[in-house]
Amino acid sequence: MGSKSKLQVGARALGKNVRVSVIKMQRIINRIRNCSYEEALVSLEFMPYRACHTVAKLILSAAANASTNLEPNKSDLFVSKAWVGNSTYLRRFRPRAQGRGYPIRKPTCEVTVQLSSKSIEK
Repeated sequence: MGSKSKLQVGARALGKNVRVSVIKMQRIINRIRNCSYEEALVSLEFMPYRACHTVAKLILSAAANASTNLEPNKSDLFVSKAWVGNSTYLRRFRPRAQGRGYPIRKPTCEVTVQLSSKSIEK
């Protein structure tokens, strides 16, 4: 291994059944991936999307998990991995003509954010 920088296993936070579609969440996650902890929070604060609040809460939760488990400085943390996956649909019915029910599917997603810290081994 030598003097190469090695990524330590970080702490993560998982949000299940978030009431946002995957495509809308993916545009936020793509912007914060590989950013530092502070930079990700600042950029989320100024993005105009509703789902930014949820992602910011996940980053804060992952940072709290990192401070409990790994004890790094928050300035050393960065978003190493972040991904979004499909979850279940919230199913509703809308009344239509001749007594029929029209299904409405409201999408949800699962968001995972993993924070890591960089360390240099000598």
